[in-house]
Amino acid sequence: MVSGGGSRFISSGLYLFLFGFVSLVSLHAQAATKKYQFDVQVNNVSRLCHAKPIVTVNGRFPGPTIYAREGDRVVINVSNHAQYNMSIHWHGLKQYANGWADGPAYITQCPIQTGSSYVYDFNVTGQRGTLWWHAHILWLRATVYGAIVILPQQGTPYPFPKPDGEQVLVFGEWWHGDVEDIVKQGNAMGLPPNMSDAHTINGKTWPTLSMLRKTYVCHGSRASAPGRYFMAVRPFQDVPIPVDNKTATAILQYKGIPNTVLPSLPQLPLPNDTAFALTYNDKLRSLNSHNFPANVPLKVDRNLFVTIGLGKSVCPTCVNGTRLSASLNNITFVMPQTGLLQAHYLKIKGVFTSDFPDKPPKAFNYTGAPLTANLFTSHGTRLSKIAFNSTVELVIQDTNLLSVESHPFHLHGYNFFVVGTGTGNFDPAKDPAKYNLVDPPERNTVGVPTGGWSAIRFRADNPGVWFFHCHLELHTGWGLKTAFVVEDGPGKDQAVRPPPKDLPSC
Repeated sequence: MVSGGGSRFISSGLYLFLFGFVSLVSLHAQAATKKYQFDVQVNNVSRLCHAKPIVTVNGRFPGPTIYAREGDRVVINVSNHAQYNMSIHWHGLKQYANGWADGPAYITQCPIQTGSSYVYDFNVTGQRGTLWWHAHILWLRATVYGAIVILPQQGTPYPFPKPDGEQVLVFGEWWHGDVEDIVKQGNAMGLPPNMSDAHTINGKTWPTLSMLRKTYVCHGSRASAPGRYFMAVRPFQDVPIPVDNKTATAILQYKGIPNTVLPSLPQLPLPNDTAFALTYNDKLRSLNSHNFPANVPLKVDRNLFVTIGLGKSVCPTCVNGTRLSASLNNITFVMPQTGLLQAHYLKIKGVFTSDFPDKPPKAFNYTGAPLTANLFTSHGTRLSKIAFNSTVELVIQDTNLLSVESHPFHLHGYNFFVVGTGTGNFDPAKDPAKYNLVDPPERNTVGVPTGGWSAIRFRADNPGVWFFHCHLELHTGWGLKTAFVVEDGPGKDQAVRPPPKDLPSC
């Protein structure tokens, strides 16, 4: 059920594309309160002649779209009627000083148990564009997901011509079997789970869309799944578009093709063409205009260098007595049994330590020949503490431990600027000179290239505990994650708010 907003059809998991913002949404006064009821339940769904029960929201696959305007308050009551514990993350929303509404299980809250409810109550402040929401526990986001469309305040125009319509597109995956059973089977063997049986668009394996002779604007937001994709479309104009709900400029268009002539199909690069992906990403820019400034931190207070590694952990019941794991700075993250934000706020001891290292324990040739020896990692719930309002530069380096791999890393509670990306080993003496500190893209998720690195900068002005993890669910489950503890500031409104009365207990 929805009040104060509409809904649109969307699918789960990977790439979210919203074509246009239009007057299909009824107009409301500024700073309205939008209320939604999310009933998490199990429904039977059939794809490719295979039917199975899946977890849904309000019986819909995909789930409802949340509409709000910049400055609105959004109140979502989530009632869990499924057999699994549940939590929902509002991907890309900053949740200033309000991590209780962020959603990742055992990070900012204990999960919503079967038969229980929890109200996510947050303000949409200083953000507009397209984001998404998804389950943030187990692999339930395979079917539990939806879009978040943040419209500008009344009277505030978009920085592009008004389109004729909108269309939500998300690329996802479909397994014939129960996803949780498939994951458990892989974990029991210490191996990756089976690959999906099909890819989907808007939850369908054969979707049909009609957008003839209309103008649409594409808004993209990257999420995660085991696969990666190159896409091709035929855009008809070159206009600014939101990327991770931040306005940037589109750079791809075909010129000189009459409307009556069909364009030739583009020749897509290979899925492992890292050079092509880097060349494309290097062209992405923020507007850095008067209305859309790029407030890139030029002075850095804290430098972090984090290496990504695949490795092994002891598992007596698994194949060869080991299971695959993953680590940051050689630390495989251990999920706590109490919400980290609650432990931080209430000063509960023994839940985590704040000694996550600023650099790996040992430097080596991170992107040389694959290393297959000494792959066992340390384990712990180790977080990184950051002073309020300090400026942070975080360099994320892929490594050759077992194998090089690309990783989409997502930071909760913040947008950041992607100031640099490259292949090979990051060189602190030379690479910073190549940073874009003028108009870099502003994101909440950054792609670390295979055998390469990415550098991001942000100001730590949002107090709380904020999850930082690979958005490939497989790698997150292996321990490729940590969290930042941003300390309270001196001001009255610069401290974590008190927890809500209905905060779930573990």
